[in-house]
Amino acid sequence: MTLTALTALSPVDGRYRSKTEKLAPYFSEFALIRYRVRVEVEYFLALADFLPQLKALLPAKGVAEKLRPRYQDFSLDDAKRVKEIERTTNHDVKAVEYFLKEKFDLLSLENAKEFIHFGLTSQDINNTAVPLSLKEALDEVYYPALQALIDTLQADAEKWKDVPMLAHTHGQPASPTRLGKEIEVFAYRLEKQRELLKAVPLSAKFGGATGNFNAHHAAYPDKDWKSFANNFVEKSLGLQREQYTTQISNYDNLAALFDALKRINTIGIDLARDFWLYISMDYFKQKIKEGEVGSSAMPHKVNPIDFENAEGNFGVSSALFTHLAGKLPISRLQRDLTDSTVTRNIGVPLAHTLIAFNSLGKGLDKLLLHEDTMRNDLEQHWAVVSEGIQTILRREGYPHPYEALKALTRKNEQVTEQSIESFVDSLEIDETVKKELRSLSPQNYTGI
Repeated sequence: MTLTALTALSPVDGRYRSKTEKLAPYFSEFALIRYRVRVEVEYFLALADFLPQLKALLPAKGVAEKLRPRYQDFSLDDAKRVKEIERTTNHDVKAVEYFLKEKFDLLSLENAKEFIHFGLTSQDINNTAVPLSLKEALDEVYYPALQALIDTLQADAEKWKDVPMLAHTHGQPASPTRLGKEIEVFAYRLEKQRELLKAVPLSAKFGGATGNFNAHHAAYPDKDWKSFANNFVEKSLGLQREQYTTQISNYDNLAALFDALKRINTIGIDLARDFWLYISMDYFKQKIKEGEVGSSAMPHKVNPIDFENAEGNFGVSSALFTHLAGKLPISRLQRDLTDSTVTRNIGVPLAHTLIAFNSLGKGLDKLLLHEDTMRNDLEQHWAVVSEGIQTILRREGYPHPYEALKALTRKNEQVTEQSIESFVDSLEIDETVKKELRSLSPQNYTGI
């Protein structure tokens, strides 16, 4: 069966391909090979500046201009050639090395080709290529998508900043709030968690077969390989080098990154559920699109499907991030291979997050404020001003104000404007204070 969006096994490459294809240049098999080629090329160029013996084997100029297009212009045919080589080597990183050696022959650099992958093990390439791809995917795809969601929330918060709304704590009527402020809470939370996410270092392992530069030191014992590696990883790749490792990355920073991404997903789930509930409470209607069907049986339905889709995809994403964060920092002794297959899935939870961001944006764009329901809800719950009344009475030194309001409001009958007014009239307090109490209403008791 030919692979298409209809036949793809995973929905991120099938049903949702249009939402996730921006991640393909970072996490596809093609992308992984291209990033490996990039690291190998940049390592070779750094090595040429570091080792006079290698520099002597190269033309005086133009080497970088010849080599960098190997990854800058990396093509599908190039990737296919690497996979063809891999069928013989049964080793994906070694296939990249042999692919570059073929290119060196074509570029008349054959005298220097044994310095490709010099002193390295596969994980020196994988544990730099993967975090580099993740770094660039975050910068170029994830952060812009997150910012778009924050922008939408902040625009809605500003639009509805003066709309009073009954709050619900424990699912019960509570002190009124403002709709705009409640939306701003989510924008604020996302911004704060983004700060923590950006504070997590994107780090890489680079140090030879068991992290000790054994081969490098044996070949050139007088060279400061640690400083060279630090400089290469940080300046050429823009990552932080882990100073003490086994054959593989410690993955602790990657785990912290996944945990930070998961926290943002959790906020997204909270947001989706709240708006789902607001719609169910009739605080919002939804824009109706011509031709759309809400239910196969009930013609009247306009379901909050975008918020439900977002919640589901955030959940799948977080489940995968949980596994990644819990598994990757654990490896038997100096290395086992379990991390290899797991790191190939890093793009999958990010894809589900991207789908969820898209769905949230669609859902928020469909909202139509139903202010009448909000206003009526407030009018039906005058008991919520009791907090303000008893607090003002506390200020005035009135005896047992909390208990007096509790006796008035904590019973199974509706508290109305009239019953609040009668209560205030019965109080033995100054008339100016009574006037202050009478001014409170569910519509204006919204704080600051």
